[in-house]
Amino acid sequence: MTAPGYSENDKSEDMKVLHGMGYAQELERRMSQFSNFAVSFSIICILSGGINSLAQATSGAGGAAIGIGWPLGCFVSLVFAVAMAQISSAYPTAGGLYHWGSILGNKFTGWLTAWFNLLGLVTVLGAINVGTYYFFMGAFGTTYLGLEDTTTTRIIFLAIITGLQALVNHMGIGLTAKLTDFSGYLIFATAIVLALVCLAAADSYEIGRLFTFANYSGEAGGNVWPANSSMWVFLLGLLLPIYTITGYDASAHTSEETLKAAHSVPRAMIGSVLWSALFGYIMLCAFVLMLPSMDEAAKQGWNVFFWAMDTQVHPVVKDILYFAIFVSQWLCGLATVTSVSRMIFAFSRDGGLPGSKALAKVSPTYRTPVAAIWTGSVLAVLFVWGSSLVSIGETPVYTIVVACTVIFLFFSFTIPIALGLFAWGTSKWDKMGPFNLGEGTFKLFAVLSIIAMILIFILGIQPPNDWALYITVGFLIVTGIVWFGFERGRFQGPPIGDQVAKRAAEIAAAERAVGETGR
Repeated sequence: MTAPGYSENDKSEDMKVLHGMGYAQELERRMSQFSNFAVSFSIICILSGGINSLAQATSGAGGAAIGIGWPLGCFVSLVFAVAMAQISSAYPTAGGLYHWGSILGNKFTGWLTAWFNLLGLVTVLGAINVGTYYFFMGAFGTTYLGLEDTTTTRIIFLAIITGLQALVNHMGIGLTAKLTDFSGYLIFATAIVLALVCLAAADSYEIGRLFTFANYSGEAGGNVWPANSSMWVFLLGLLLPIYTITGYDASAHTSEETLKAAHSVPRAMIGSVLWSALFGYIMLCAFVLMLPSMDEAAKQGWNVFFWAMDTQVHPVVKDILYFAIFVSQWLCGLATVTSVSRMIFAFSRDGGLPGSKALAKVSPTYRTPVAAIWTGSVLAVLFVWGSSLVSIGETPVYTIVVACTVIFLFFSFTIPIALGLFAWGTSKWDKMGPFNLGEGTFKLFAVLSIIAMILIFILGIQPPNDWALYITVGFLIVTGIVWFGFERGRFQGPPIGDQVAKRAAEIAAAERAVGETGR
């Protein structure tokens, strides 16, 4: 089945490009540009990170953290998306970042990119579903079901919702795409309705509070941030939009399932960031205007969203919005499972993971990497369970590791971007894809991405996540040991040059095995 607006010839051209990079069309190519956009837009999910991490702004620099900080932080994410979009048009493969890191650099940089991205994706999946758990508990679990927040309750909840997300992914990209398409519309609609409800419930419209700097660090902000200077608190608040507006690499990860991928993927990637930034800004500005008092809101700490909704919004309206937000957050996790599994699949088919042969296998029935889907999902639940049992001081290891892995995720973005900056114009990369912003634009955004990575790293290792620095350094040391001790001589990386031609028979056999007849 081909999506409306695309022909069988389009599919043949996509396969030709994929074959030219040495890979078979094992995954089912049926996603439209909107579906590719919706996957990234669903993972970004302003109704997830934008709500669950609100306290980073309201208990930091106050209204200015939204009115001024949100656009600034979104621009940081846009910088990465634009640079990655340019590369994705030239190399439209599943697990895109890993492939880019290999082609534009060497097998080590590709391997390093893959490990950074994979670690980030698995743990971010866990973090997203933990956020969904806490939202569910605040909205329904405690009030209506009488549930208590315990480790057992949390892990059972995570196992159930992650298992359902994996099951849907298992059953084919067609079903997943339909649900993420719906998620895209649901996020748009819910964000607008929430904004309208907030504006209707506001006691007055103090527009000036959106541009008023405050300092709620320390006790004034429920100790969300340790006591700090006003400027530093504002910079820390940039983590709200930067951490929320991520996950757009999912468009690249689903390249092999997207029609006219070289055209669709880069546009979807940039579009998901821009639309999330716009609708998130409208929603969060309306929320800030609804707050009866910025000082009181800051004191609520991480509970600020529920406190404000309980104080200002009619209970029935509030519960309807809560339900729509909960469904959106579950769909956010669903799309993240898609992204994680495609990264595992792509890395495994080149022998990058233990058990690669099984992890790279595609179901001929569903045309999905079944083992990769369930492996990524199980690892995410195990990560949450294991890390929630340990603390460093008063900070759970889970919180620290999540801060680290978001840093790792952006590292995985930066490596191929930086490599592309130096590779462009050489034999490694001498031709832009059909989506072409121009050499000068790409180089500008590549340089800005490197600067932005430095900023994210500095902000990401600040208290209460200062242990993130030691964990990051420790991971780098372990990575070096694994590479030089085991992988350097074994791992071959993706097919390059003459290796591509030698794979012709293997490609044909792999496509016959899954019933691909589109060539």
